[in-house]
Amino acid sequence: MVIAIVIVIVGLVALQGLPIAQYPDITPPMVNVTANYTGANATSVEQSVATPIEQKVNGVEDMIYMKSINSSDGKMSLEVSFEVGTDLDMANVLTQNRVSEASAVLPDEVKRQGVTVKKKLSFPLLLISLESPKQTYDNQFLANYATINIIDEIARIQGVGLTEVFGGSSTEYAMRVWVRPDQLAKLNLTIADLQRAIQEQNVLVPAGQLGGPPAPVNTEFTYTVSTSGRFATEAEFGSVVVRSNEDGSQVLLRDVARIELGSQNYMMTTRTNGKRTAVISVYQLPDANGLEVAQTIMATMKRVSERFPNDIQYSISLDTTKPIVAGIREIVITLFEAVVLVILVVFIFLQNFRSTLIPTLTVPVSLIGAFAIFPLLGFTINTLSLLGLVLAIGIVVDDAIVVVEAVAKKMEGGLSAKDATIAAMQEVSGPIVATSLALIAVFVPVAAMAGITGRLYQQFAITIAISVAISSINALTLSPALAALLLKPPGEQKSIFDKFFAVFNRGFETLTDYFMGVAGFFTSKLIRSGVLLGALIVALVLLFQIVPAGFVPEEDQGYLLGAIMLPDAASLQRTEEVTLQASNIIQGFEAVESVVTISGYSLVSGTVQPNSGFIFIQLKDWDERTDEADHARNIVRRLNAAFASEIQQGAAFAFGPPAIPGLGTGAGFSMMMLQDRGGNDPAYLEQQVQRFVPAASVRREIGRASSLFRASVPQ
Repeated sequence: MVIAIVIVIVGLVALQGLPIAQYPDITPPMVNVTANYTGANATSVEQSVATPIEQKVNGVEDMIYMKSINSSDGKMSLEVSFEVGTDLDMANVLTQNRVSEASAVLPDEVKRQGVTVKKKLSFPLLLISLESPKQTYDNQFLANYATINIIDEIARIQGVGLTEVFGGSSTEYAMRVWVRPDQLAKLNLTIADLQRAIQEQNVLVPAGQLGGPPAPVNTEFTYTVSTSGRFATEAEFGSVVVRSNEDGSQVLLRDVARIELGSQNYMMTTRTNGKRTAVISVYQLPDANGLEVAQTIMATMKRVSERFPNDIQYSISLDTTKPIVAGIREIVITLFEAVVLVILVVFIFLQNFRSTLIPTLTVPVSLIGAFAIFPLLGFTINTLSLLGLVLAIGIVVDDAIVVVEAVAKKMEGGLSAKDATIAAMQEVSGPIVATSLALIAVFVPVAAMAGITGRLYQQFAITIAISVAISSINALTLSPALAALLLKPPGEQKSIFDKFFAVFNRGFETLTDYFMGVAGFFTSKLIRSGVLLGALIVALVLLFQIVPAGFVPEEDQGYLLGAIMLPDAASLQRTEEVTLQASNIIQGFEAVESVVTISGYSLVSGTVQPNSGFIFIQLKDWDERTDEADHARNIVRRLNAAFASEIQQGAAFAFGPPAIPGLGTGAGFSMMMLQDRGGNDPAYLEQQVQRFVPAASVRREIGRASSLFRASVPQ
């Protein structure tokens, strides 16, 4: 009993600190390298920034592959993927070292802004929308308020990997200098002249001290000289001297430009339920407990909101932890239901309370004790590990039943409970160990499978193996102790269910006789057994061909995604009109709780483009969506039909998130890349794309195929 208590205590202690997730962490670790070359187009960024960095990063230890994305807003994003199981912190350091080697050949503008190397986080944990219901504050104010007052609070939460306002630094205030080309031409000035004047005059000058040591004798005071510092107002920037003429006149910056305080750039706009809002995205670290992180963020937002100015409020517009909570809750309910059913079955067959009590006490020890090994193996509490426990319930109960039946058999011969237990254990200890090792040998090979599939089912198999191992320890220690204390001779045990047991036993004996007759029919002749075995094999092969194959089931995750694409060179205003139209269509569905639209950005390609848009759709909780039409896959089908009929200016489509974040693009939608391994000719690659798309579209498995690649539009 002491052994069992220690196992339970260690299991409970380990359980308190285990991360909770929907699936095991099986995605390849990824490091993201980002750089910004202001004003450059995609081709310039690729040639001057991406290529030098790729040449140095290529071949970093444990790297699988890398992919760079260069967009026309001057940004480069290089994703470096590593082997599954690679230490992400070490991969980050190794990548940083390689990037440092490339910094010498990067443009000065890129080096000034810095090249960032961070752990790649695939999908936001939460989206938080900040709005002004009475329109007291505009989006620029809301975004900056979030940057100054909210971002730092959330970033300090343990487990948060990244938090930012959508649009990043582009949403911050900046002094905008709108140049007048006609005036520059008249005065024979260039943009470089303006930049040089601003850089030379907008400086912080350290002016030193007056009376500082060493100083003359009897110096009584020391003063630190304070200068005006950097410019902060439009008037100060307007007074920058661009050129001094020989006649004593000056050309000021305000003479050749319009100056105003605005946003750093205007490449992206965000809305929530059709209203202009600032949207904060929060990403968790790969090894963090998502549920705990989300709960802490929500508590932090509630505390921070108490000091919001009037007419500012927040909402959680996307919560990706909801499917985790719902899935774990359902599995836990199933776990308890399985325990109850197993105990009920044991009681019906053992037919007394004392005998049933022994397996009832030993099963929780095996299940809880399995959690004690999780921290050592890096396991989490997830759907597969809990399903392993559900399956283990029916397995671990067998050892206790073997002990109980063996002791009861000895007691029928007149032995006392203690003597019967000693005699029974001398007979069944060997078989218990042998059967436990045999069961463990069945599941251990599953854990040895290679690749992502092996890691996915590793926790499932090892959880069962650990439970079986602890069950065998219980069968050799706890079960005999309980049997010696609880069991009584057969004549002393009476039950109010005796009449039911008598009827059940007669029915079970009849069923057993029938089963043995059928089994005897097939086993009496070798030909019959062969025909039966052959029929089963044929049926198995046919079912494998008929039943659709998949990695993991696509389930209703409680949220959906959408993408919008307008023709090449479409303006942000046109894109915003289409995203607003799509938002209105989505809000017409009763199952939808909130909609976040981002104009000028695509999560699919990871680039900022004025003709792209992206949509996050939060659905209502599952108990509010009881109609089959409100299932996520049916909503996707209805949304796409509505988009096709009502949106004419561009293409819009909805899809579900991937079953496992970081693996795949989404349910019902996937993205692939074609690489030109020949002459690196965009025109040739476009020809291959034009051949591929029609060939893919006629396949029965593929509903629609399309490509955004244009040889004339380098992106």
